[in-house]
Amino acid sequence: MNIEQTKKNDTLTFHLEGRLDLLSAPKLQDILIPTIDGTQSIVLDLKQLTYISSAGLRVILIAQKTASSLNVALNVNNVSDEVMEIFEMTGFSDFLVFGG
Repeated sequence: MNIEQTKKNDTLTFHLEGRLDLLSAPKLQDILIPTIDGTQSIVLDLKQLTYISSAGLRVILIAQKTASSLNVALNVNNVSDEVMEIFEMTGFSDFLVFGG
C-alpha cells in the first residue's frame, strides 16, 4: 500500500493506494493517528484503494474516534463501489462523513 500526504491550509489529506489489510494497516495507523492532533481537518482519499479488511476498518475507526474527541473533521472521499459496500455491510457508512 502507498500512502501519500498533502496539506492545503488546515486540511491534511491522505491518499491511499492499494490494499488496506493486516499488513498495511499498522503503517497507516502509525502515520495517521499522530497527525490528527494539530490539524483542523483530515481527508481520507480512497480513490485508489482497492480493498479494505477488518484491520483497515479498525484504523479508520480509531482515526474517527480520535478526530471526534479532538473536534477535528474527518471526511472520506472518492470511495469505490467495492469499498463502499464493505462500509455499508459493517455499519461504517452510518457514522463516517463522505465528501466535503
